[in-house]
Amino acid sequence: MPTYEIYRVIGLAVFGIGVFSIVYIIAAAPSRIASRLGLRGLKRTRAIAGNEQWAAVEPFVRWLGVRVSGIPSEDQYRKLDEQIALAGDFMGLTADEFLALMVMGGLAAIVAGAIMGVVMQMGALPIIIGVPVGFALPYMQISGIAQDRMKAVSRGLPYVVDLMALCMGAGLDFPGTIRQVIDKSSNPDDPIVEEFTLISQGIQLGRTRREVLIEFAKRCPVEVVKEFTGALIQAEERGNPVADVLQIQAGASRMRRSVRAEEQAAKAGVAMIGPLMLVFGTVMCLIGGPMFLSMNQM
Repeated sequence: MPTYEIYRVIGLAVFGIGVFSIVYIIAAAPSRIASRLGLRGLKRTRAIAGNEQWAAVEPFVRWLGVRVSGIPSEDQYRKLDEQIALAGDFMGLTADEFLALMVMGGLAAIVAGAIMGVVMQMGALPIIIGVPVGFALPYMQISGIAQDRMKAVSRGLPYVVDLMALCMGAGLDFPGTIRQVIDKSSNPDDPIVEEFTLISQGIQLGRTRREVLIEFAKRCPVEVVKEFTGALIQAEERGNPVADVLQIQAGASRMRRSVRAEEQAAKAGVAMIGPLMLVFGTVMCLIGGPMFLSMNQM
């Protein structure tokens, strides 16, 4: 019992120091000037309308985001903002609110770790383990969403290039081709459709084709997007017909899809070796186990 009491006191002390430190850092940090949401405001409105839980905590996250906005440096702030942009402006979050969610995850881990330490008599160990996990959990979630989004753009762009080549071969101009891609889509929430919607809106606002394509490559820094935007920008600079460039890109995309499918098929056979060996071992155990037991009894 004395040892248990010591661990409990240590756990409570660590919990109190951790909460005090976080509150002090948040209170002492200077605040940044709140930035306008812009296009993220639309994502924020949709997220609030479609998720009641997020609608309940969003005011607190916004308030805490202002309080913690002065903690990261300019470089860290820019990296957080880029990560949100790669995730498609997930839930309309800003970098301040992203950091606020990480702080909330750390606080929740402290509370859960303290309760677990008292109930399971583990002292401060759950807090020490849980705080880094709770703090990193929102970042891991955003990173996973960003990776899934980049994969969706990589898979969807070849089909879009095929449609664009078809439309421009039929006589449509570049803005009209973009509108056809958007209108013919069955899922407006598809990442590739969202990106081409931004391209169309940028052209309608008077921005040049080069500017909107460069921004597209920045929002989706994957190889197929860089190749697509680079070919269109180069065609515009040299005066080459965009329709011919798109037809070449469409042929290259089809060839790349075939090569990728063959690679995936080749990898599938190798990946099946491990599960098949486990199944084979299990079957051998089921067959040989009773025989081995009967031989021992004899």
